[in-house]
Amino acid sequence: MWILCAAACLPTGVWAGDRVKEPAKAVSGSGERHLGNIRQLTFGRQNAEAYFSFDGDKLIFQSTNNWTKEPTASARKPADAGLGCYQMYVMDLEGDQVRLVSTGRGATTCGYFFPGDRRVLYSSTHAVGSECPPKPKRDGAYRWALDDYDLYSVRIDGQQMQRLTTTPGYDAEGTISPDGKTIVWTSVRDGDLDLYAMNIDGTQTRRLTDEVGYDGGAFFSPDSKRIVYRASHPTDAEEIAHYQDLLAQRLVEPGQLEIFVMDADGSAKRQVTSTKASNFSPFFHPDGRRIIFSSNVETRNEGGRPSFHLYLVNDDGTGLERVTLEGRFNSFPMFSPDGKRLVWVSDRNAKEPGEFNVFLADWIP
Repeated sequence: MWILCAAACLPTGVWAGDRVKEPAKAVSGSGERHLGNIRQLTFGRQNAEAYFSFDGDKLIFQSTNNWTKEPTASARKPADAGLGCYQMYVMDLEGDQVRLVSTGRGATTCGYFFPGDRRVLYSSTHAVGSECPPKPKRDGAYRWALDDYDLYSVRIDGQQMQRLTTTPGYDAEGTISPDGKTIVWTSVRDGDLDLYAMNIDGTQTRRLTDEVGYDGGAFFSPDSKRIVYRASHPTDAEEIAHYQDLLAQRLVEPGQLEIFVMDADGSAKRQVTSTKASNFSPFFHPDGRRIIFSSNVETRNEGGRPSFHLYLVNDDGTGLERVTLEGRFNSFPMFSPDGKRLVWVSDRNAKEPGEFNVFLADWIP
């Protein structure tokens, strides 16, 4: 969650109207040899973490666009100034409509489809307040707040909501195994930021990581037998003390993140990258042996704002290959279930600073 969450008030489950965008169009991707027929699916403000449904026909994503039933006719844009923090939407790839699936209260993050595509999983702060959580003090560093998120399951019409976690503090970054049996997510319930798994109905919670530091952003391999995730594990006493001090303030400051893999039961943990860069948003390639992720590995030592691009790497850390070239921020990649398409978030073609949009491309092996 490198795009910070920050409040909205739309009734649960209403149609949010047309997709509020210019018609989906091809976007130049010169030199991006794995990406064909690149199309921009959203336009304006912040749109992030778009993930495929099991049938590959829909996306769930979070957005600060406050879509209404009747967008302005000229530019097909929302008429208002947008939201203060993310709400959760489902988009039909073949149609022109977006459905609000969150409550419109608090902040939401990290949506994902359940098997059958009739329900979705996401995290929300609405149980502790209707307003957007306050933004954290940066103090010159990248930080995000560990707000009181809990995991929820809800029908894609926004009805029949079920709360899956109830412990105080941060429960977010949830995803579901391709076999539809397991949820993995990040929680602070035991005093550190660790990965946990539970059955699809919320039962049998088990802890998967126990190293000091942040573990999160987990996704399953195509066969559901392994998990890839990002982690930041401080090693010396000063780093550990700084991490724990921020954690007590409900903050995390992962300046460096490496990619790890482990078996689905938490065993056989292994570090994939060792770049001392910010590597995050990992997702398994359809072959189950490679990993696509976002990184500033080529710009981390440059002055000014670093660029983040998508990279492929073998699960043993070899064969690093750059995938994206355009824009300064490319992240949150996910392959479609059939492996033929890639969805990700980028600032390419942005018309204003801080604008991020959802892009879809055919995957060229």
